[in-house]
Amino acid sequence: MSDVWQDTITTAETIRREFHAHPEMGWQEHRTAQRVREILSSLNILWRSCAGTGTVGILNPNGTAAPHIALRGDMDALPIHEATLKAWSSMNEGCMHACGHDGHTATLLAAAKWLKYHEAQLTGPVSLIFQPAEEGGHGAREMINDGALDGVDEIYGWHNWPAIPFGQMLCPDGLVMCGNGTFKITIHGQGGHASQPELCRDPVLAASAITLNLQQIISRRLAPQQAAVISVTSIEASSAPTVIPQNAVLGGSIRVPDRKTRDEIYRLITEISQQTAASYGVVAEVENFPRYDATINHPVQATQMRSLWQELNGADSLDFVTATPIMASEDFSYYLQHIPGAFALIGSDDGPDHQVPCHSPYYDFNDRLIPAVTRLFSRLVGVGVPVPEELP
Repeated sequence: MSDVWQDTITTAETIRREFHAHPEMGWQEHRTAQRVREILSSLNILWRSCAGTGTVGILNPNGTAAPHIALRGDMDALPIHEATLKAWSSMNEGCMHACGHDGHTATLLAAAKWLKYHEAQLTGPVSLIFQPAEEGGHGAREMINDGALDGVDEIYGWHNWPAIPFGQMLCPDGLVMCGNGTFKITIHGQGGHASQPELCRDPVLAASAITLNLQQIISRRLAPQQAAVISVTSIEASSAPTVIPQNAVLGGSIRVPDRKTRDEIYRLITEISQQTAASYGVVAEVENFPRYDATINHPVQATQMRSLWQELNGADSLDFVTATPIMASEDFSYYLQHIPGAFALIGSDDGPDHQVPCHSPYYDFNDRLIPAVTRLFSRLVGVGVPVPEELP
């Protein structure tokens, strides 16, 4: 068994680095999808395409004695120029696996190989969901629309997290990650010569005031106990040094625990932007774009995930220090709105190489997580695994 396990993990690490070198943006994961399907076929695992570049594999399709469980891995990369200088650095300019989805996909493939080898131990069907377009592309929603959850009773997923010590799991009952949204504020002013501001209506000045005034929403318009974030992330007002521009555009992001809070924040963004603009003699056009809802674990499945992790990694392997909810967002929320399941954040910080946060050009996935999560996935569906002490 150890030889099969070692081969499973070593192969997955090689595949992970291959994926890292060939990242693809959401809904463009054609090479990745092809490799996933090739590997599943080589393992004699039935699969079907789903939502274009997505893939759903199935193990023990005729099993009926236990819940039908789904395991999910996401595949898409980000529009970031990689700066890691790793031997497996991105070969696609301006595109990088800066969030670890290469590792999530490779881990699910490792689980696929191990579970296929032990398929006789499975009592119920197991779906392997290789999902595209998690990074803002609503890939989970489209996978669901194309039947990825048909017949599935429970689903489990995870994300590596450099801000947590290696091997520590954060998997609370209920809210684990916030929902999110974006906004765009276009300020229509009156441009002109920089030496004659009295003849202009300066959109840059108004944009600056709006940026500052939006900060009062969190500190003064919401309760201190409320978990929420508003970040103005861009100001665009291109012009010449002697020209006051006609328009300015603000862009930003919000993080919220629920739809009620999101709706209230969007209402306040619109109100404050328009009233501030009016005081500067300009007009603010506000566009709000809700994205993902909060990721909310089901208690029974979250308890199961935590308990198995502790069995595999020790009683002290749960993270009770990191505050929740995590303010980042995940489209795994779509799955949890349809069926019971749980989503965990698992720490990857084992030193300087793996302390870099996700979405950084210096980030790289920690391959030590592949065997750890493969064990977890296998135990979640009832298949035994070597304990960590057996590994070299």
